[in-house]
Amino acid sequence: MSTKFSARRPLSREEENEIQRMIASDPDAPEATNEQMAKAKPFAEAFPALAESIRRSRGRPRADNPRQQISIRLDPDVIEKFKATGPGWQGRMNEILKAAKV
Repeated sequence: MSTKFSARRPLSREEENEIQRMIASDPDAPEATNEQMAKAKPFAEAFPALAESIRRSRGRPRADNPRQQISIRLDPDVIEKFKATGPGWQGRMNEILKAAKV
């Protein structure tokens, strides 16, 4: 989709005025009045149950025993051997190391 306005350069005064005219002429999205703005509430205050459900459902559930990220240097042939086994190779490497611990 092509647009005549570009985010790569500042708008000219004429372009800004045209955009403001287009905004003002949209009957489905009238500009909020000062009175409406004064009555506005934060989303979490206006819809507390919905806001809480969004907070709860974001991301992966917390693990009881989370893994730690580390940096380790391994021989390239070791890495390639594990990668060749496909997706999940890090988990399989973890299982092998876990079984080898004393």
